[in-house]
Amino acid sequence: MDLLTFALLLLVLLCLLLGAGLWISMSLAAVGYVAMTFVHPSPGLFLASAFWESTGSWTLAALPMFVWMGEILFRTKLSEELFNGLSPWVRRIPGGLLHVNILACGIFGSVSGSSAATCATVSKIALPELKKRGYSESVAIGSLATSGTLGILIPPSIIMVVYAVAAEVSIIRVFIAGCLPGLLVMLLFSAYIAIWAKLNPDKQPPPEPRLSFGEKMRASAQLIPCALLIIATIGSMFVGWATATEAAAFGVLGSLILAAVTGVLTWQSFLDSLRGATRLSCMIMFILAGAAFLTKAMALTGIPAALAQGAASLNLGPYGLIAILTVVYVLLGTALDGVSMIVLTTSIVIPLVQHAGFDLVWFGIFIVLLVEIAEITPPVGFNLFVMQTMTGKEQTEVAMASLPFFLMLVLTVVLCTLFPVTLVTGLPDWLLSR
Repeated sequence: MDLLTFALLLLVLLCLLLGAGLWISMSLAAVGYVAMTFVHPSPGLFLASAFWESTGSWTLAALPMFVWMGEILFRTKLSEELFNGLSPWVRRIPGGLLHVNILACGIFGSVSGSSAATCATVSKIALPELKKRGYSESVAIGSLATSGTLGILIPPSIIMVVYAVAAEVSIIRVFIAGCLPGLLVMLLFSAYIAIWAKLNPDKQPPPEPRLSFGEKMRASAQLIPCALLIIATIGSMFVGWATATEAAAFGVLGSLILAAVTGVLTWQSFLDSLRGATRLSCMIMFILAGAAFLTKAMALTGIPAALAQGAASLNLGPYGLIAILTVVYVLLGTALDGVSMIVLTTSIVIPLVQHAGFDLVWFGIFIVLLVEIAEITPPVGFNLFVMQTMTGKEQTEVAMASLPFFLMLVLTVVLCTLFPVTLVTGLPDWLLSR
């Protein structure tokens, strides 16, 4: 049996297992076991070692800590304080308080790391307020659904940790590389809102009264706890004082203190946050373990190397390869979540990307941007589900409201591909070389 036929049979087996409803981690491990039996007499030994090596990593210890930090903050009044602290500064800009959706999601995402948590938490505060003041419900829903995806692009990000571990690159370098693309996405979202507001003045309330500088500063005092937590968590990594795992531990401590100060830290909320973090962390690590075994099996069969040689023989060129991968990931995003997309494809895609000469840190940000797009792509766009639950609207209606912002994400992918050093890899290279 030639390698191409063997690879297609494995792909069919994986699709059948996933379609039958088997857990993703078990499906990956089962396909890896089948592949391994053709090249090694004792696949069970590789299964045990792959599971242990993939989950016993010190680097991966940052993952459950960041997840727990997000769970704790989800139960605080942080989103309400963000909305109240940011709104005085944007109420006179075209689009008014709609810009708060972008800013609040960006800031909350930087301390949460979760797209769904960012979307749900900020929406819970912003939607009633915007509806009460007469803002367009469609633009409000679309901006919140897409801005919630900033939770996985602005560091620290759970998806970034998963990619860094799977691709064996520096977590801190990937974190830093996500900063400028995250700011670019926020600017593009706000630019669209401002242009829309200028073209549709009848679909927004009249400008609110001006506030004095002192009144704005007093309202912004509510941003201090969040700002301190961001500085403590991200700043300690950027300046080299802490590793990603140590920074995650500081983040958990800071979020616990913040929850205690705001009066929402009870024994029950503490246990709820711990249970939520444990469930999500175990799910992600189990998927990573299955993917690690499949990666090891693929390497022994020689399928990734053969695919890399095949792609090179097509003479697609680097941008041709990226165009194909973009289509593949968008299609995957219609049926899988971000973590599954990354771990399912890493063993195959990384050799192709390296052979084409792309930087793996840049490719990590490229994948994260595509995962952002997947979060608002029907039928399995997680943020669409969140907004559907929050608003009671049909998923198609939420998806149509998100379409203009979806196009802004596509534009970001194009810009990051055309200017990789300026927008992605230049900042981590400059900071970490000092």
